[in-house]
Amino acid sequence: MSTSALLAQKSATLTVTPKTGLADELLDIKVEGLGPRERVTLRASAVSYRGRLFRSLAHYEADGRGGLDLARDRALGGDFTGVEPMGLLWSLTPVGSEDPCFSQMPRGVMKTPLKVEVTVHHAPQQQAVPLGPALASAQVQRWFSSPELSRARLQAGRLRGVFLLPPGDGPFPGLIDMFGDGGLNESRASLLACRGFATLALPFFGYEDLPPIMKDLNLDYFEEAAKFVQSHPKVKGPHIGVIGSGKGAELAFSMASFLPNIAAVVSINGCVSNTATTLTCGRSILPGLPFNLDKISAMDSGVYDVKEALEDPLDPAYRESRIPLEKASAHFLFIVGEDDRHWKSSVYADIAVKHLTEHGKANFTLLSYPNAGHRIDPPYSPFFSVYLDPVLGVPILGGGQLKAHAVAQIESWKKILEFLHLHLGIRCWTEF
Repeated sequence: MSTSALLAQKSATLTVTPKTGLADELLDIKVEGLGPRERVTLRASAVSYRGRLFRSLAHYEADGRGGLDLARDRALGGDFTGVEPMGLLWSLTPVGSEDPCFSQMPRGVMKTPLKVEVTVHHAPQQQAVPLGPALASAQVQRWFSSPELSRARLQAGRLRGVFLLPPGDGPFPGLIDMFGDGGLNESRASLLACRGFATLALPFFGYEDLPPIMKDLNLDYFEEAAKFVQSHPKVKGPHIGVIGSGKGAELAFSMASFLPNIAAVVSINGCVSNTATTLTCGRSILPGLPFNLDKISAMDSGVYDVKEALEDPLDPAYRESRIPLEKASAHFLFIVGEDDRHWKSSVYADIAVKHLTEHGKANFTLLSYPNAGHRIDPPYSPFFSVYLDPVLGVPILGGGQLKAHAVAQIESWKKILEFLHLHLGIRCWTEF
């Protein structure tokens, strides 16, 4: 071993700050005490709440003084390249997982953090050679919640879910958060509460005594949720916002179209029609836009490609499934992954924008991200291109490319917060 390497082994230090912070916060990762221009490998390791080990790594070269700063220095290879301060986080992937649907999305980490260990090693001479002992290590805790948040489970009446309040007396802007894959997912709602929003994480199937599978829906349930948030003494009502992913996004569209006082809607890869199941909205009934099973293709891996399966919302035969967005007075933020393989999100967003424009409205913003997939989560969330579809019950392609998807998650989160603060914040809200 060279003299510089021996010195590095004795004196290298790795600092990652903040050691404890929210999952959407940027980390500062630096190494000191390496040999001048020494090649090293940084690795991150984390254990999901299900006990699965996730890892990532990248190769770097120290500067002339033996220092390394991930906010300044380029990764030369590994799981990503270029200047990526948070690349070790968003490139985490499961080790030895044979389940293509396995995700580490932190549904169970509201009370405990995601613990990440970062280590620095001598760079291996060959790609297949295992990493040697760590020269230095640091541990960080990534929280999706905060001890100051108030968390209340809803079990009164028909409503189920979790209501999260920021610390203080308020009043806070109110928000409802929905996903389309069943069960309770409060990770995004909790982060939104940490950013100042009184947020209801609202499941509508697959949780407690709600239907185990997604059946025909009634807007009454979602109206009850809206009234709960609007009337809460710590919520700045009556106007609230709704954020949704997939099926959750189209339900957000329906709430804005049929219910009063919905001021802002964030759609993440949503459809402009009600899909799969019938939705009753008072006297209006929106049939579910069906999937054509003949257009689903199976891959050798056992994963299914369903992008072409959903019928065309513009087909006159399915006109009654269309959500009447022109009735909404809310402001819309459409977030689209252009490589979404779940369905044609880009097409649906274009239809929505054209439809609103034809009705004389400009109450929308469209953010479209090349090579991003279906599940656009909060920033630095690990990427997974396959997930279990709750309607079809099979693993399907979500689409996207690792780095491009990470960019979409980072940039869209900033835009979501700006949008919600603009339309739900302290300024007076006026109808469009």
